[in-house]
Amino acid sequence: MSETKPSVLFVCVHNAGRSQMAAAFLTHLGADRVQVRSAGSAPASTVNPAVVEAMRESGIDISAEAPKVLTTEAVQASDVVITMGCGDACPYFPGKRYLDWQLDDPAGQGVAAVRPIRDEIERRIRGLLAELGIEPAA
Repeated sequence: MSETKPSVLFVCVHNAGRSQMAAAFLTHLGADRVQVRSAGSAPASTVNPAVVEAMRESGIDISAEAPKVLTTEAVQASDVVITMGCGDACPYFPGKRYLDWQLDDPAGQGVAAVRPIRDEIERRIRGLLAELGIEPAA
């Protein structure tokens, strides 16, 4: 891990759904104790509106977020890289911790279908915080 605080990068294809939710939960629950990044191998133009609404229901506003392109610099600067369906498009660097979270893709889904994905992501983020030795913020 980095000397100051751990750094986590979430990657999915469009950076419009799963990786945005994961980054938002880690930012919210990790407070300022984790450096959080998210990116996509082929970023969409906007974050999925159903994802924005599902996160709003959880008290987290991601309406100002925008999908970002995945760079090798972002991977190199991260201690943990969590992929969500980006396959071979994710660069690999030895010495990094990689996790692959198999989650349904919320693309094209309504908010009702996004809610269980959101809840599973929150559960995994809480587990990740425990692994990192960080108590979740209230």
